[in-house]
Amino acid sequence: MRSEEMRLDGNAAGGMLRELFARDVTAAAATCAGCGTAWSVGALLVYGHAMGTVMRCPGCDAVMLRLARTPGWLRADVSGIALLAVPDAPPS
Repeated sequence: MRSEEMRLDGNAAGGMLRELFARDVTAAAATCAGCGTAWSVGALLVYGHAMGTVMRCPGCDAVMLRLARTPGWLRADVSGIALLAVPDAPPS
């Protein structure tokens, strides 16, 4: 089978994405793109104000995550996270 025949659009990952984002992400391990250290998201340093929330690496102070609420949207910039590993949910 050619790769073009196996290719789908992003909707095919909808179930897995829903499963990922419906969890308590504070227990996830986030690897800092700046220094390479992995921290739980709950251990990141949070700076919040009216424009949004900035989460920084406790080790090197690099911005790892930015969150902002705009009309109709919740926006997340995770460009400071090299890898986000979310623990698998326990079986129900």
